[in-house]
Amino acid sequence: MQDLLLTHGYFLHEDPKEIQIMKPYPPLGILYICSHLRSRGFTVEVHDSTFSTQEALHDRLREETPTILGVYANLMTRPKVVKILVEAKRHGWKTIVGGPEPGAYVEEYLRAGADVVVMGEGELTIEELLPLLRSDDLERLSTVCGIAFLDKDGNAVRTPPRAQIQDLDAQPWPEREAIDTGRYVETWRTHHGMGSISLITARGCPYRCEWCSHQVYGQTHRRRKPRSVADELEWLRNRYKPDMLWVADDVFTIHHGWLQEWREQITSRSLQLPFECISRADRLTEDVIRTLAGLGCFRLWIGSESGSQRILDRMKRGVTVEQVQRATKLCRDYGIQTGMFLMWGYEGEEMEDIEATIEHVRAAKPDVFLTTVSYPIKGTPYFKRTQEQGLIREIRPWAESSDRELEILGRRSSDFYQIANQLLKHEVELVRIDPNKNPAQQEETGSLKARIAAERASLHLAAENEMRTA
Repeated sequence: MQDLLLTHGYFLHEDPKEIQIMKPYPPLGILYICSHLRSRGFTVEVHDSTFSTQEALHDRLREETPTILGVYANLMTRPKVVKILVEAKRHGWKTIVGGPEPGAYVEEYLRAGADVVVMGEGELTIEELLPLLRSDDLERLSTVCGIAFLDKDGNAVRTPPRAQIQDLDAQPWPEREAIDTGRYVETWRTHHGMGSISLITARGCPYRCEWCSHQVYGQTHRRRKPRSVADELEWLRNRYKPDMLWVADDVFTIHHGWLQEWREQITSRSLQLPFECISRADRLTEDVIRTLAGLGCFRLWIGSESGSQRILDRMKRGVTVEQVQRATKLCRDYGIQTGMFLMWGYEGEEMEDIEATIEHVRAAKPDVFLTTVSYPIKGTPYFKRTQEQGLIREIRPWAESSDRELEILGRRSSDFYQIANQLLKHEVELVRIDPNKNPAQQEETGSLKARIAAERASLHLAAENEMRTA
């Protein structure tokens, strides 16, 4: 009988948007927990929900002899995780929930069906927790650091935080063989022509952006040795034959010395694979970008967020608009595509900030840009501030929604931001047209300019109307 069944709440084929994108990656978090616990002698299985269904998982919970279920939860999977917990408790399972969100909503998850909430990294905590749950020694739960549970009176008890794992190289690699990892690679290859695999070289982000959650790793940055990462990459290449790599670090280029050592490992073993990663503009010098290009980086994602320095400073981003502009130009010079993350609607944003963002993206000309409307994640300074100001309103019950659906009182409407998105899209399209190369595009240019003028007028009119009705 297994000691633990691990799962998560992401069901690819139940999400229309994800079906369109079709870029799934294995759940490395629970695979790290699986490998750690197996190395300690526990019997652990993984039910990978990505290509499964809620019904299949519920059937398994009903049909198997109940033991302990561990569920990974994040901001987007909350409703499905709650259903999993309810179903597990109905059939006699003991339940653990962890991941980026539960530590911020301890009481909610406990009352939704979790026996224990794991806060922070899960490997050492669950190793200590499993024997107690297995033997029903619940009196000793208070001795386990990094968890929360309900006492006999129904009160939530939080134990002291657990120290983080310092030597990541001593940890086993994620147990990719516990799931059908090859299916992920083939899904990428089928839909995008290249099979992709993911790995991490570090845990945590030391920066202090006020809207960003640090629930699992805190504001730390702990890095694996380049040799260890290269060993893992070599094994991945031989085992799954990927065509490209996703480096899933929060910020890949923090430590420039590490990057040089990594280059030596990769080049000496001929391990170059096309890859993409995320970084910050203030950690992208010309030497770093040259190194990335030489290693096969084909796309670099940069958290730009806004083209207004005033808004960036309010976010405590710690970067400048000029740094982002310079980084995207350097990437272009060295043949690296740029992806840019942008955020509308952060507190204090005015029309001039929106126009500054549009001009910023026009000037930077990233190959891809993704926009979102800012939302306060519980546990962040942004959430705390908006909550203290009485600006947060829950539209749907907690168990059926996510923090992305919280209404921020006084903020512009979703229709307004849709217009802003269209205006931004067309402004960038316009700047990419070169009528000198293709005179036939002159007519297209005129049409785009007319559309842009109409959208800009609509945007300003919407802003004025919403200001009157506020």
